[in-house]
Amino acid sequence: MKALLARLNALLGPNGGTLKALVLPAFVVMMLTMMVLPLPGFVLDLLFTFNIALALTVMMVSAQMVKPLDFAALPTVLLVTTLLRLSLNVASTRVVLMQGHTGPGAAGKVIEAFGHFLIGGNFAVGLIVFAIIVVINFVVVTKGAERIAEVGARFALDAMPGKQMAIDADLNAGLIDEKIARQRRLEVAEEADFFGSMDGASKFVRGDAMAGLLILFISVIGGFAIGIAMHGMDAGGAADAYVTLAVGDALVAQIPALLISVASAMVVSRVGKEQDIGTQIRGQVFDSPQALGVAAGVVGLLGLVPGMPHLVFLIVGGGLALLAWQLVKKRRLAAAAPERTPGTEVQPVNAEASWDDLTPVDTLGLEVGYRLIALVDKARQGDLLTRIKGVRKKFAQDVGFLPPPVHIRDNLVELKPSAYRVTLRGAVVGEAEAQPGLLLAINPGGATQQLPGARTTDPAFGLPAVWIDESHKEMAQMAGFTVVDCATVVATHLSHLMQVNAARLLGRVETQQLVEHVTKLAPKLIEDVVPKMVGIATLQRVLQLLLEEGVHIRDMRSIVECLAEHASTVTEPAELARRIRVHLAPAIVQQIYGGVKELDVIALDPELERLVTQALSSPHGAALDPGVAETLSRSAAEKSRRQEDLGHPPCLLVPDLIRAPMARLLKRAAPRLKVLGHSEIPETHSIRIGSIIGSPA
Repeated sequence: MKALLARLNALLGPNGGTLKALVLPAFVVMMLTMMVLPLPGFVLDLLFTFNIALALTVMMVSAQMVKPLDFAALPTVLLVTTLLRLSLNVASTRVVLMQGHTGPGAAGKVIEAFGHFLIGGNFAVGLIVFAIIVVINFVVVTKGAERIAEVGARFALDAMPGKQMAIDADLNAGLIDEKIARQRRLEVAEEADFFGSMDGASKFVRGDAMAGLLILFISVIGGFAIGIAMHGMDAGGAADAYVTLAVGDALVAQIPALLISVASAMVVSRVGKEQDIGTQIRGQVFDSPQALGVAAGVVGLLGLVPGMPHLVFLIVGGGLALLAWQLVKKRRLAAAAPERTPGTEVQPVNAEASWDDLTPVDTLGLEVGYRLIALVDKARQGDLLTRIKGVRKKFAQDVGFLPPPVHIRDNLVELKPSAYRVTLRGAVVGEAEAQPGLLLAINPGGATQQLPGARTTDPAFGLPAVWIDESHKEMAQMAGFTVVDCATVVATHLSHLMQVNAARLLGRVETQQLVEHVTKLAPKLIEDVVPKMVGIATLQRVLQLLLEEGVHIRDMRSIVECLAEHASTVTEPAELARRIRVHLAPAIVQQIYGGVKELDVIALDPELERLVTQALSSPHGAALDPGVAETLSRSAAEKSRRQEDLGHPPCLLVPDLIRAPMARLLKRAAPRLKVLGHSEIPETHSIRIGSIIGSPA
């Protein structure tokens, strides 16, 4: 017994989920069993009543839904209810044929009620009523619902690519986040699947109507024959007993079938996703005083025609006129004293300024001239939005945090037709021109052939380039040029600016999101360090200091571990950043040099190094002579270019004490020059001094 209970608990689980999952299969098996096992009259009454109640419930749910996906289970419900009705038909037909000679209550009280009270015991009337219901269900409701579902499925599939692109556009423009975009994509796919399933499920209802006709025909012929041949009844008695029961049985099944058909038709014929059907009909049909007034006038005039039932027409016309008058009165009151609700008040022209007048500044924005609008318009095959999405994803993978969305808008007043500019918190950080329909041929340094086109420079890296026609693409590639299209030019420029301004892109919101993301990977580590040992503000500043010098923060676990080691004794963000750089030294060197083990570096002349160290590490503050600083910057820029020409990364190696101030000093003159301290060279690497700043050579 204990083993049985343990097995039952294991099946049920903590929330009984396994047992709930078995309910539908068990219900289907039970329905199939009804086709084989004979059922007593009381059980048939119970099941027929349940069938009617289920059909009413399905119709009410269909009437109250707002959008089709609110009742996404309807195709399966149609299958189950159709199977239930057919199983009941088989079970009740068996009882009617076997026990119909015993009296009208042989198949239960429900069939008896439908056979006597609804059709008065007259099987001819019952046949006519049944035929009418089948025509309504099969020819009108089911046929129309099937056609709507078929067209809806086709249109849903055709519209799917456009809806997906619209979702991508909203995501890239920052109007929605990734979670909402994923949910919308799922809804688009589910909507197409729903209409496709409804197209097939309509065949269930259609087949059910045909099966009802055949079952009735078989029951009438079979019952008539059984009554005469097996029970010795006369033709009138057999018809009265068996045919009446067969018709009652058919009506009991067809009325729920009609309700289910109406429910499915209401679902697939829905237009709009903001209101349920009742509210929609009430607002669109009975909310027009003009339409109601005209209808009241016409009905009233018909009531005055001689020979017409005057009282009935005048009552209906008067009711419509009263409703129209009530609507007019309500609208006049609303116009005289409009309701004031927060957020919907119409401000007068001379109203005082309010906080609602403030428009938040976009963290990262892209403004385009009118000729570049096509690049962000999916209808015109513009793929810049897709490129920007890829730029954000690549930035997150390389740098280590998700940048803010890029808000794109046109600026037809300030920008030239082919111009664009990138803004960061409202300030312009980059601008250039792009030529739609042309290709940009960029000279990486070894191409010498002259190409026909407009001379320019690559906006991202300042390399010489030419805007060429697409017909010259192959010639440019053979000459050694790198050829890219207009959208790629803008996306690459944006990517470069994001890399350069990564520190400014890391705001408090992005830092908090980064912490939450790392918490999922190492919850205990983050809990012990942030914000117990290091506050969010300090962490943000430390990460910004790293990003300002191009150090990626992908390895947040190592960064937090280093903070945990030193934050108890060090509180200055600059010193914490320095220690983190030492901790991340292998990754920093690999980021600069790749897999090279011998590092070709630039060094300072010993005398210059001593002079600079004394000046920058003075206890009275950094005091480097302006002339020396200018000479140092100019020489560093020259050595940096020479290293690049030789194919080596430009990197200056200096003592740890002056690494940070030297990096700040040389950043403007040589932006691509990296400055490393001696302690940031891993033991696994060796160095080779390629050039010396301050040396005449």
